[in-house]
Amino acid sequence: MTDHEFRSAEALARLLRDFSLEMTGKDEDSLRTAAPVIPRGTLVNITELDNESLELRVGTARAAREAGFVPVPHISARRLRSERELEDVLSAFADVNAIDQIFVVGGDPHRPEGPYEDALAVIRSGLLPTCGVRNVGISGYPEGHPDIDDVSLWRALEDKSAALREQNLKSTVITQFGFDADPVLDWLRRVREIGIVSPARIGVPGPVGIRRLLRYATRFGVQSSAGIVQKYGFSLSHLLGTAGPGRFMDALAGAIRPEVHGEASMHFYTFGGILVTAEWARDKQGTTQSR
Repeated sequence: MTDHEFRSAEALARLLRDFSLEMTGKDEDSLRTAAPVIPRGTLVNITELDNESLELRVGTARAAREAGFVPVPHISARRLRSERELEDVLSAFADVNAIDQIFVVGGDPHRPEGPYEDALAVIRSGLLPTCGVRNVGISGYPEGHPDIDDVSLWRALEDKSAALREQNLKSTVITQFGFDADPVLDWLRRVREIGIVSPARIGVPGPVGIRRLLRYATRFGVQSSAGIVQKYGFSLSHLLGTAGPGRFMDALAGAIRPEVHGEASMHFYTFGGILVTAEWARDKQGTTQSR
């Protein structure tokens, strides 16, 4: 094994050592099925969808905790209709011991339904630490956002990071998924250059059908040009079958450097495929250990 291959294998092991998963409230049964494959203590993010009730998401958070994982509920700022509703949401997750870590995002709809126009407004409310929150996940967009210019994205990242520090809250930056490792590496380098040292969780899709993956990419404004997806490992002219993140992660591991890019690990968007994603991560970890 060459020095480069050795460093890449070490980097890949670091990226996978503390991976996290993302699921929806209705994926509770899938999580139970996959539980034997997922390391205990794994962070499991629970998204907030407009067709899933708070009761459903709280129940899923409870199930994740009972299965030995760390639930990370999502809070969608623009869906909150009042300060009281934010308090009620936080209290509901606290009741099932799922409040230590949360993820706050602007979310849908485009116009706020209450007093919180974005994630920063929720953070600045001051309610998070008083309700027991200790670590707050915030969004990162290495390939930009379809509705927000880059200047605003960087300002928001800096403002949210600063607001969390002021409240003595830890923070984690979770990125939107993409198909190209190069923008992720460039973005991580800039994050560290502007003084943000929070751990980064690099978003990547778990193994999923190509057609389904491209539908999600379109929905979230992720680039899916022929050149980009070829880097990821599939062709737009052949849409049958499944695409996995192996090539993306190998490219990332081959170039990432802790002294430049800081602390980073993987965050898998499972799109309902929790078991297949957990199995893929387990097998990939086994590959790194055998090198």
